[in-house]
Amino acid sequence: MADAPAYRIWPPIALGVPLLGGIGMTAGLGDPVLLRTGTSRVVAIVLILAFALWNGWALVLMARWETALLPGGSTRTILDRGPFRVSRNPLYLGLIALDITLALLWPSFWAVLLTPVGVAALWWGAIAPEERYLRAKFGEEYVHYCVRVRRWL
Repeated sequence: MADAPAYRIWPPIALGVPLLGGIGMTAGLGDPVLLRTGTSRVVAIVLILAFALWNGWALVLMARWETALLPGGSTRTILDRGPFRVSRNPLYLGLIALDITLALLWPSFWAVLLTPVGVAALWWGAIAPEERYLRAKFGEEYVHYCVRVRRWL
C-alpha cells in the first residue's frame, strides 16, 4: 500500500466543477432566485472569514505536527486538537465554505444549489479513500478517533 490516500477526485476539482457548472447555468439560463442582496454579501463575508481562520488554524497544526499539508500526502499522525477535535475533515469543511462564498459573491443561485453535488463528489472521490487509508495505516487508533469525532461537525 502506498503511504497516501488513493483519491478518485482531487478535492478542489470535486467542489469546483459543480461550482463552475452552476456559474455557467446562471450565465446561460439566469437565476430563478436573485442573490444580489446585502444579506448574501454578509453571509459570504462571514464564510470567507470563517474559512480563513478555520483552515489557517488547521494548516498551522498540520505543519507543527509535520503531516501532509496538501491532499494526497502521507499522514504521520492523527491530529485530535484544534479544529480536528470537532471535525475529522476541517479542511474540507473550509473548502465547502469557500465554495459557497464564491457562489454567493458571483452571484449564482445554481452554483449554491449544486453545492451538495460537489460535497457528494468530495465524499466519494476524496473522503472515502482517505478514510480507508487512515484506517489501514492507524487501525484501532483511527477507529477510536472516528467514534470521538464526527466527520463534519
